[in-house]
Amino acid sequence: MSNLIGVLKEYCKMDKNQTNTITTGIVQSSKKNNLTNNEKHDSKNTKSASAALSTQMQLLGLAKQFVLDGSLLPPEKQIPLEERARKRDRLCHLRKQQNLEAIIQKTIGYCSGDEITDRADQDWFSSFTVLAEDISNRTMQDLWAKILAGEIAQPGSFSLKSLKVFRNMSINEAKLLAKACGIATKDPSKKNVRIISGTYQTPSFFNMFNKNRDIKLNLNQFGLSYAELLALAENELIFIQETESNSLAKAEKLHFNFNGLPVTFAALKNNCVINFYKFTAIGAELAALIADNPNNEYLNALASELSTHFAIER
Repeated sequence: MSNLIGVLKEYCKMDKNQTNTITTGIVQSSKKNNLTNNEKHDSKNTKSASAALSTQMQLLGLAKQFVLDGSLLPPEKQIPLEERARKRDRLCHLRKQQNLEAIIQKTIGYCSGDEITDRADQDWFSSFTVLAEDISNRTMQDLWAKILAGEIAQPGSFSLKSLKVFRNMSINEAKLLAKACGIATKDPSKKNVRIISGTYQTPSFFNMFNKNRDIKLNLNQFGLSYAELLALAENELIFIQETESNSLAKAEKLHFNFNGLPVTFAALKNNCVINFYKFTAIGAELAALIADNPNNEYLNALASELSTHFAIER
């Protein structure tokens, strides 16, 4: 208890300008769009300093930033509860406005100044602003900007259901999606996205006891564990149950796009099948946000480990 009292005393003595850095930045952003170089420098210094704070001090800093520290101050320094609520509401609106303006500014860079497209759906845009207004992480703002630019360029590219799923994803879950996309293949239409997990030849009298009849890839060695597959499934991005292609005749081919690289699977035997984890419709839409970044180690493994059933042409 004495430790907490000491922390509160230290908190009350904190320099007002330092503890109000983010709040002040929000208020100033309503007057101008860009931070000055000095403000950017101060922001970096504040961020570095906060990393060295105790968990209690970090909590108190967040409480002050979001105007939730009223009851922690000495009674003589407390402003009325109603006024604190109004102040918090005002700052929340400013923060949301700042987030949306930052996303719009990023979106401009992804839009074409020459291409003519169908008129964007205003109802979709209204829903977009509601879902995106609390996004303050710069990386996530960039992805939301790509969504908006993609929808304006081609209306119908991103459903509201996909946006709602994406809204609930953390930055780590977005990185996990990017990792999965690094080992994913698309069909020529780019609408179906899959992670190939193995191949097999349908059972027959001649191959019943062949140990190479069924081949499984260990996706964990390429950075995607089964627990991460489950996390992707929980976010409605992939189906956790493996599916498979049609049975292919010898020399029959399937054409895929592997992160921008054309890849062809040619069956070496009759009745060969490819196993894969399929992206959901939501997952396929959101995968379009991820830039091509092929995992070449995985592609090489496909060519070598699945060579019993398929020749992979690149």
